[in-house]
Amino acid sequence: MKTFRQGLHLVEKKELSEDKKIKKISSPPRVILPLSQHTGAPGIPLVKVGDLVEEGQKIADADSFISSPIHASISGKVSSIEKLPHPVGGEGEAIIIEGNGNGRKVWEKGEVSSRSLEAKEIRKIIREAGIVGLGGAAFPTHVKLSPPENKPIDTIILNGCECEPYLTGDHRLMLERADDCLYGLRLIIKVTGATRGYVGIESNKGDAIALMREKLKAKGNIQVVPLKTKYPQGGEKMLIKAILNREVPSGGLPLDVGVVVSNVGTALAIAEAIKWGKPLLERVVTITGSGVSQPANLWVPLGTPFSCVVEECGGLKENASKVIMGGPMMGLSQYTLDVPVIKGTSGILVLTESEAVAREEEPCIKCARCIDHCPMGLVPTILARLVKAERWDSLKDYGVMDCIECGCCAYVCPSKIPLVHLMKLGKFQVSQRQA
Repeated sequence: MKTFRQGLHLVEKKELSEDKKIKKISSPPRVILPLSQHTGAPGIPLVKVGDLVEEGQKIADADSFISSPIHASISGKVSSIEKLPHPVGGEGEAIIIEGNGNGRKVWEKGEVSSRSLEAKEIRKIIREAGIVGLGGAAFPTHVKLSPPENKPIDTIILNGCECEPYLTGDHRLMLERADDCLYGLRLIIKVTGATRGYVGIESNKGDAIALMREKLKAKGNIQVVPLKTKYPQGGEKMLIKAILNREVPSGGLPLDVGVVVSNVGTALAIAEAIKWGKPLLERVVTITGSGVSQPANLWVPLGTPFSCVVEECGGLKENASKVIMGGPMMGLSQYTLDVPVIKGTSGILVLTESEAVAREEEPCIKCARCIDHCPMGLVPTILARLVKAERWDSLKDYGVMDCIECGCCAYVCPSKIPLVHLMKLGKFQVSQRQA
């Protein structure tokens, strides 16, 4: 079975929610929509306090090419525009909308055919719909689908791996909305001019592999590729290596080797934007972990506070200790449940006191486990020492910018050195000096 070098075999914990069908939550009374929910320039408000807005109305945008519009996820009144806690850290300016209680808009009507649409028109619709990568990076999709002329794209990979433990939203999407996911994939192939597509799915999702193969029986240029269940198989560079045996160069992007990788949730959002004119207003979020009463997969309007989402799942258990946005390997720990669901929120993971025990950092014993498991072939132990010594120029020479922050090194470190934290700090310092 195809895979990549190194990486980890992790306890998956997906049984908590993998059999739970995706449900729509009730419309929240209030949403908080940060102006920065994506890679690139943050949005600039197009509304002011007191304005009445409709669900789907564009409320923020920016002139920058690498940016993405924000839309009202519920109908109501703009009550304030202020700085509030942001789930990726610190505070960020956000538009707060108080709902009018009229319920959600029905979008599944008046389907539009995409056959007459040119690539340029499809890209424009994707951009105006505010669609970004829903696998976690939140990179604006219209930018990813606009490669330079000197870098033609020949292959599209639909990422259905979902290699993070606990998370099951992508798995459920492939089972419940397979046709729309593949519709979005065909649109991406059309926009980029690619000649073939692959659907990469880890072997622990046998039902999704079988269903996708059944759906693609008559599609000669799209193939399902089962992949070994190993973390981080869902990383772009790992997928490209496993499926195509191509290596993205250091400092490069998938387009440098003629490939675009798209998450299944992103493909679904593209399908909804083209067929129904629906902007990115909601996303699937897995709420799971031993610390939540009723794990579930939910369609959640963007901007919904974590507290409302957790309440939909029966609330926190008494021994709940840590709340993480995302999965346990790459997720971000939260200090409050008042933060909102944003475009990059794939999951809300709640761990108990016994699961969230923090150990003190000890001296490096030079065991080389971090080197043995790094999927990018880096030397994390040396990079960590360079960061601690503030030798920022040497960091770049040792390839710190190639780190994908997957957490493999920190997971296997017997000394519990916060290697991912040090990598992030090092990358930030190198980026600042380059700027």
